[in-house]
Amino acid sequence: MAPRLPAPHADSAGGVVTTPPTGQTHAPAADTAWSEPSALVAAMLNPALIASLLSVAAGSYERQKVSGMPWHLSFIVAPMTLHRGTRQALPANTRTHLSTWVTRNPMLRAGFPRQAKALVMPVQAGLRFALLHDVLELRSDCLKPRTRLRAGAPARTELEDILHSARLIGSWMAKNETAAVFASLGVRP
Repeated sequence: MAPRLPAPHADSAGGVVTTPPTGQTHAPAADTAWSEPSALVAAMLNPALIASLLSVAAGSYERQKVSGMPWHLSFIVAPMTLHRGTRQALPANTRTHLSTWVTRNPMLRAGFPRQAKALVMPVQAGLRFALLHDVLELRSDCLKPRTRLRAGAPARTELEDILHSARLIGSWMAKNETAAVFASLGVRP
């Protein structure tokens, strides 16, 4: 039997309000245009994209440390790769130490906890997707890629930038202690 959807009802201003099965209340369409995510934001929070970038990061991490990437670093990798400003400020290589990069980018570090918190649920969905579809496997609290993504076309699309950043961050995180990564960025696992 299919779940019964609630019927639309009028709010105090006379507009129609619908309550979806999630229980979240939406205002009339004219009032929600600014609060609803854009198509680009929705695409960036797609569980398959997050699973892919986590797989790429875990693969780079694994090349440095065979044990695999601690799963809770997923909550660092995703906001660093999906936020364009952070992604563009990343160093060209992993020779720059994380603490040096944080010192050089105080505004990005200041906003990072908010970005990371906002992405907790999408990262969880991406992790579930990756584990369910054998993109990643979890061994002893560490993520290991099950599949390798092939290199893309030479054109630098935003997707290529995201995956390139994920590779860089995966290698970078492997060169730092996990606790130091969280502390440097002002977040907790």
